[in-house]
Amino acid sequence: MTNSIGPAQPLSLCAAGPLSGDVTVPGDKSISHRAIMLGALAVGETRITGLLEGEDVLATADAMRAMGARISRSVAGEWRVAGVGVGGLLQPTTALDMGNSGTSTRLLMGLIASHPITATFIGDASLSGRPMGRVITPLALMGASITAAPGPNGRQTLPLTITGLCPAVALNYTLPVASAQVKSAVLLAGLNTPGETTVIEPIATRDHSERMLAGFGADLSVETTAAGRIITLRGEAELQPQDIIVPGDPSSAAFPMVAALIVPGSDIIIRNVGINPTRAGLIRVLQAMGGSIVLLNERSVGGEPVADLHVRHSALTGIDVPPDGAPSMIDEYPILFVAAACASGTTTMRGLDELRVKESDRIAVMAHGLAACGIACEELPDGLIVHGSGGDLIPGGATVAAQLDHRIAMSFAVLGLNARRPVTVDDARPIATSFPGFVPMLRQLGATIRN
Repeated sequence: MTNSIGPAQPLSLCAAGPLSGDVTVPGDKSISHRAIMLGALAVGETRITGLLEGEDVLATADAMRAMGARISRSVAGEWRVAGVGVGGLLQPTTALDMGNSGTSTRLLMGLIASHPITATFIGDASLSGRPMGRVITPLALMGASITAAPGPNGRQTLPLTITGLCPAVALNYTLPVASAQVKSAVLLAGLNTPGETTVIEPIATRDHSERMLAGFGADLSVETTAAGRIITLRGEAELQPQDIIVPGDPSSAAFPMVAALIVPGSDIIIRNVGINPTRAGLIRVLQAMGGSIVLLNERSVGGEPVADLHVRHSALTGIDVPPDGAPSMIDEYPILFVAAACASGTTTMRGLDELRVKESDRIAVMAHGLAACGIACEELPDGLIVHGSGGDLIPGGATVAAQLDHRIAMSFAVLGLNARRPVTVDDARPIATSFPGFVPMLRQLGATIRN
């Protein structure tokens, strides 16, 4: 994969005037993964526009090709997926290389768990250290046979081999941790499982899987109760092909959004951003900190709420971020740490245990990098306390090790835009996993970049 082969590609930024302009961000990564997977399980041809063409989603497409789907891209950028039908996945002839994509790995494990095939998953160094036990547990209860490599602290990691059971065993499963990936893996396994598969999530997580499964014709219901959201899927589904328009990824929009908020004089518009309530936590928190973020032209595209974001430089103030909002913005916390670093006062963020087991330990890596750039912060077991610069330029002048983590790399690149001395990211190659056009976008907005 790009982020593990060849020489490192440093990226260096410092303050160089306001940002301005009108930009778009790549298609939503979560929706892109699911569009490819469900298109590959439908009977007929699914057409997808706006697909994120980053390395993670391309890994999903390669895996679905290896299991029988025909997937192609037109010159104009439309993707076409000719599916094999639920139950029709074929035995892959080689290991499935997931690169850096935890979403691909965990969701595909769910698909395979109820098909009579065997697949081995491999990945890069970062993915190979991430825990898979939380997905293995429910899929094993459904009958899948899974062997994984032993990782640190008793983790089950890649390489991993899974043999599905057909017919699998229907499951009623309460999520022990808030995880859209675990929920989705169980529901995807339920597609080819007789009877009803039920997932109960005490804390709501992003609901793209439920929306898209229903859109493809799955028999699915969602009930909100005192115990949480109860999602029930009737198996042996027959999925119908769809025409899908993928909105802009709110996790990617977070980077130009925070950049505009912290760089004096900035005024930008980010077009066509998904604002699904289960993903919009960062917008709500930044607005609570005093951020000027106005939603324009709100509309629905393919069943997902979408808007254009008008963002202007703002004097941010530190707050205590409610922990119960973490699932709606878990991937955006690294860039929120950057916003907090440029705010007045103290920002406290807790309930972030999940950040310890992402592409890197995002709490520890961000705390170390912020301190190196002159920002006072205190690492907590489940979060971070950041003492902001009061709106002044941060000192900067550090080289930060991004630990092969795309969101860490982009977060420190944005921090550099408000630094007296350059902030250098040691290796920008991982950014291609989710936002291949990140550097050109910053240049389009007026940033000065050395790489």
